[in-house]
Amino acid sequence: MRHLTTSVGGVETFYRETGPEDGPVVLLPHGYPGSSFVYRHLMAALGDRWRLIAPDLPGFGYSATPAPEEFGYTFDAYAEFLYDFTQHLGLTRYVIWLHDYGSQFGLRLAMRAPDRVAGLIIQNGDIYEDAFGPKYDALRQFWADPGPESRRGIAAHVSSEGFRDEFAGELPDHVADRIPPDLWTLHWALMQTPERVANLIRLLEDQPSTLAWFDRQRAYLREHRPETLIVWGPHDGYMPEAAARAYHRDLPEAELHLLDGGHWLLETHLDEVVPLVRAFLDRVLPSAASSP
Repeated sequence: MRHLTTSVGGVETFYRETGPEDGPVVLLPHGYPGSSFVYRHLMAALGDRWRLIAPDLPGFGYSATPAPEEFGYTFDAYAEFLYDFTQHLGLTRYVIWLHDYGSQFGLRLAMRAPDRVAGLIIQNGDIYEDAFGPKYDALRQFWADPGPESRRGIAAHVSSEGFRDEFAGELPDHVADRIPPDLWTLHWALMQTPERVANLIRLLEDQPSTLAWFDRQRAYLREHRPETLIVWGPHDGYMPEAAARAYHRDLPEAELHLLDGGHWLLETHLDEVVPLVRAFLDRVLPSAASSP
């Protein structure tokens, strides 16, 4: 594993990279409230043959936190940043991992340069509003009535307890103890500056802007038919089983695997995910080395 820093549009950007430097690329944008750290085990498992790259987005992890006047902390801004990151590294062909908010940034990257997309791996990243889980109910109330009161409600979730719920919530007992406390402890420790908390609240307030993209994202899937693997944990208060199956409306041929986990499958079911991903990558993004 290589731990690197570069400047992307003036933003000091930390990223993890593993695998052969000339290997086929798997791009790993993270979601909320994570960072590139959430991909560490996956990267170690696949780095023998593929070049895996996971950036910390601005205001997350070990990357810089530019002032709001310099970076917008909106979904548009992060989608633009991910594109700039790929341009900066000279990436011209890749599989994109779509998870949580990273699915929004990654899908917009795919739509912007569809010829560069070798395939998509979707892990609990939703684009079907009618399949939202019950944890969206409180968010819908905030979206319907934006303003100071809603902002206070969102801010109440940007806390150590809120982070713990994001990482450990909804899991059955036989799975819950597989989630390491490092996830919420590390990420809250890195997030709890006043600037980062304020910027994260801005991003959460901007989430309704993603809804307008859903139709366009589904149209992209129907038009370009990217090779797609779906690995999903249905024990997810935001994205239950229905959210995974909804992708078959637009990609009926997509390979779908429902595992007995939740939102953070790479922590709880890595041994089941890795063989599925290796087989998929062998098919859509083969490396020079033969499969072990």
